Amino acid sequence: MAGGRHRQRLATADPARCQNEPVTIDARAVDEAAQRLAGVIIRSPLQFNDRLSAATGASVWLKREDLQPVRSYKIRGAYNLISQLDEAHRAAGVVCASAGNHGQGVAFACARLGIRGRIFVPATTPRQKRERILALGEGKVELVVTGDTYDEAAAAARLEAGGTGATVVPAFDDPRTIAGQGTVAREIVDQFGTPPDVLVVPVGGGGMISGCLAYLGERHPGVSVIGAEPAGAASMAAALAAGHPVELGELDTFVDGAAVRRVGELTFGTVQRYQPELYAVPEGRICSEMLALYQTEGIVTEPAGALAAASLGLYRPEPGQTVVVIISGGNNDVSRYAEIVERSLVYEGRKHYFLVNFPQEPGALRRFLDEVLGPDDDITHFEYVKRSNRETGPALVGIELGDPDSFTDLLLKMDASPITFEVVASDSPFYRFLV
Repeated sequence: MAGGRHRQRLATADPARCQNEPVTIDARAVDEAAQRLAGVIIRSPLQFNDRLSAATGASVWLKREDLQPVRSYKIRGAYNLISQLDEAHRAAGVVCASAGNHGQGVAFACARLGIRGRIFVPATTPRQKRERILALGEGKVELVVTGDTYDEAAAAARLEAGGTGATVVPAFDDPRTIAGQGTVAREIVDQFGTPPDVLVVPVGGGGMISGCLAYLGERHPGVSVIGAEPAGAASMAAALAAGHPVELGELDTFVDGAAVRRVGELTFGTVQRYQPELYAVPEGRICSEMLALYQTEGIVTEPAGALAAASLGLYRPEPGQTVVVIISGGNNDVSRYAEIVERSLVYEGRKHYFLVNFPQEPGALRRFLDEVLGPDDDITHFEYVKRSNRETGPALVGIELGDPDSFTDLLLKMDASPITFEVVASDSPFYRFLV
């Protein structure tokens, strides 16, 4: 199993941050958080999923946190923390950094509790999430766009708090945030009436997985907890390998809700103690799962929302196990779907790009279509890179295959044709301009 036999409590967080009250991350803290959240959030549904169950041989259920008032589980931690502030701290207001979802949770809590807040988001935060933050805040919050990553926004939020005395509401590295997010695990057990065999959790900064590990490790240590990280932002795996939180040198921000350069000290401590299995999920695989959720189940997710479900296949449960997968967010900007489809096609081996030297004469493209492409293949991109009076001219060609297994045949036909070509590798700098 992933761990859970250890029942030690984590060290108390900074007393000043916790208002001079010792706060521990344990099952009792999760129980108390659940009481505060009663009547504030919904008891998100557990839905059996035929597609994922058939694909894995397990009994797979989706925990629909995308149906919360802010369309993600982040409301749990934000409200649990802010609702515990005393009058003096409420009067000073709150600040937070967010990739979008945590900011919505903070905005919702500020509006509900009548507290002023400033929310710092990186420039990569989709417009849809920014607009939702302001709408949920109902005039109680101010949105500040700064930096290109979550970590840069977090630095700005800490600077703001230092100058104003406002309380920082961390997205993951605070016992109150962690306990609030851990109520998901408590709720799942209550809904089933018994603990599941496996819980699959998305991992960014580590708040959700830490809360679930702390609760299940104490109350239901037989549950295996699986963590799914974006392959381009696997900061928890990097921390475990180093023995302490480290900053990633490169960060792919596509899965914006889970793209964290450095995990928290508290969250790392919990994950290190319980040692759950972690899987790095390629961004293209996440895109494929987003499309499957939409096309098959009618569920709209953001990249981070589909992260846990996308890990199935990398993680293979045992046949017959009860597996709960957290669908963690539904705040997707529809303008991103073109990129989502593109990344999915590339990951599945259906989309390829080439630099092709065509003879600059009438009929050259027609011969390419007739002699090289298969009957189910299609050109989805064609652009001359440079036109000249020379005999040949390079063109950028995007080809979508009807069958991804036919790629080798395509290369053989191109080799046999009079054209010269070069495959644009997915790890080349040029490729980043395409996808």
